[in-house]
Amino acid sequence: MSQYSLPARPRVSKLVLFLGTTLLSSAALAQETPIELQPIVVTGSDEVSPVSGGTGYTAEATTAGFKGGVPLTEVPRAVTVITAQEIADRAPVQIEDALAYTPGVNASNWGVDDRFDQFMIRGFDTGTTGIYRDGLIQKSINFSGFKTDPFMVERIDVLRGPTGVMYGPGDAGGMVNIISKRPRFEKFAEGQLQYGSHGTAQAGLDLGDSNAAGTLAWRLTGLTRSGGNAVEGAADDRLLGAFGLTWAPTDRTEVTFLGHYQEDELAPNMFLPVAGEDYDASLGALPESFVNSQHGFNQFDTQGWSIGYQAKHEVNSQLTLRQNLRYSEQDTTYRHLYYSGMASATEMQFYDFTVFETASAFAVDTQVEYRGTLGGAENTLLAGLDYTRQIVDGTQGFGSGYLIDVSNPNYTFGVSDPGNYVDRKTTEDQTGLYVQNHTRFQNGIAVTAGLRKSWISSETEDRLSSSTSEQKDDALTASVGATWDLGNGLVPYASYAEGFTTNIGSSFSGAAFKPTESDQLEVGLRYQPAGRNLMLSAALFDVTKTNVLTTDPSNPGFQVQTGEVRHKGLELEARGQLTAQLAAIFSYSYIDAEITQSNDGDAGNDAAKVPDHLAALWLDYSFDGRLEGLKLGGGLRYVGESWGDNANSRKVEDYFLADVSVSYAWDDYRVSLGVTNLFDKAYDATCETVSYGCISGEGREVTLALSRKF
Repeated sequence: MSQYSLPARPRVSKLVLFLGTTLLSSAALAQETPIELQPIVVTGSDEVSPVSGGTGYTAEATTAGFKGGVPLTEVPRAVTVITAQEIADRAPVQIEDALAYTPGVNASNWGVDDRFDQFMIRGFDTGTTGIYRDGLIQKSINFSGFKTDPFMVERIDVLRGPTGVMYGPGDAGGMVNIISKRPRFEKFAEGQLQYGSHGTAQAGLDLGDSNAAGTLAWRLTGLTRSGGNAVEGAADDRLLGAFGLTWAPTDRTEVTFLGHYQEDELAPNMFLPVAGEDYDASLGALPESFVNSQHGFNQFDTQGWSIGYQAKHEVNSQLTLRQNLRYSEQDTTYRHLYYSGMASATEMQFYDFTVFETASAFAVDTQVEYRGTLGGAENTLLAGLDYTRQIVDGTQGFGSGYLIDVSNPNYTFGVSDPGNYVDRKTTEDQTGLYVQNHTRFQNGIAVTAGLRKSWISSETEDRLSSSTSEQKDDALTASVGATWDLGNGLVPYASYAEGFTTNIGSSFSGAAFKPTESDQLEVGLRYQPAGRNLMLSAALFDVTKTNVLTTDPSNPGFQVQTGEVRHKGLELEARGQLTAQLAAIFSYSYIDAEITQSNDGDAGNDAAKVPDHLAALWLDYSFDGRLEGLKLGGGLRYVGESWGDNANSRKVEDYFLADVSVSYAWDDYRVSLGVTNLFDKAYDATCETVSYGCISGEGREVTLALSRKF
């Protein structure tokens, strides 16, 4: 257990007391009269579809844990679904913002950084490696992040823990599957205007229709945004257009085509030193005019698009064929003058860095599903083959550096593009052959198991050295788990899961690095009162990563794979309707993240950047009677202490944040006001080792919106 565990921290003890009281209140309210709610979004005619928007703050089915889709209560893993209702109520600007109330997730862990959606799951930095969209890979490729705007999102599924059987290589924390908005067989249209902090203006439109025969439906979603963030001169501009077309010639066949085009002008992050920590306090703190600014050299501009389809054909009542396919491409222009530590007692070192690249991802997943009976039990067997090719082609430049005095900091100097130190093309191919089985017995027990063989190969063409390098890896991963519906709303579960990530490079002997492996044991309990749109859940987990890279003690300039880390902890979650008018989301996580083996002198330390406690509470109240149409929402988020480095030499303090949402709907209109970080709390999202500074968290953001349905 961490040396900063719960008993040693009185203020956290008060927090846990408050959270425990909240859970007890939720359990008590769960005994009230059942509440019937209708889904706010229906995809096709299937209200329990694993890709629908859900009902209120809960969803009945998911593809997380089993690709064919099963009831969420039968997944023997911790799964959270961020529903269409939650997205509408909280109006997140980025995907990472949408995750802020999810247990086990530390959202925006890199602070004010718009380049990627970044977050940690169960203490593992997962944002750039664990994002999928519609069940297909959407990971960052080098500096190309393929960001998705929440305006084109129906729901978000978060599966915590290793996902090797589902998707092959991925970090131990888990994955996020973004479900795109898709056509509905009805006529609808909604327009929206927004204005917010930093002069940010946005206009959005979402509309669709279907033919009279009910065999063809379409949807168009688009927005344009012009604005900035807390950093003076930083851009936050976006142009987005997305479309969907569903063709359902029979009740057994359906094909949905999905595509989008997106242009972004965003801002990179900015670490800066802290007086008294990175340099002598007598020199004074850096002025706000410098802290809240960046050099005009900085930019992060992208232009990308995607096109694909999701097809399903039911051959008969037992056999179903599916295929999901997508091709994505993005051009990235990235310039950054960034702080890189104290060059001396009084001077900050900055370096100019550039990236000009094109990245693409092709992914296809083909599945065969057979449903039948096995000894009186309902059995679903799913076998599949998926393939992904990711290519990144471009250059990276790195300059000689610039010095800025902490006593007189300014950006009044010119910066030009540095020379290239990277000019290469990298192609990575991933192939996976997998099988999953889900058996539901008559006594309420459901067993899910899976096995996958993955093959990964990469080839890098280095144009500077006129050389080509290759690496090949393979891995066999398994998972097994069971849930038991006791018939009174209680569903305990237990599971074991494996995962892996690849490592590019070789040891001193020249042997290529093997994949880093992960395995997880998890037990949990769900409680869903009969007839209630409410779910309470708890999970205990223990995740171990082996074959972690660490310094070679015999050859310090090289690495060996003798490192190991272990993350274990507790997660609590409650989401749904407490009363007919009051909805709630509650989450709490305790994570003990320990470096168990290392040659870098940090064995026994806490893993860097992992908060020991995370908590969040969101309440949303809908008025009735004379005030019908008025909604008040508010939330509190807590992020506990963490260490900036594995040496545990620098602590990152904990913080509370408050959010507020107010809306009023009448006829076809809705006006809303949303505020995040209500009290404009100044805090460090994370820090590095001493002299390398910290990055600030996001300040108060205010958004006023007016929407109308047509």
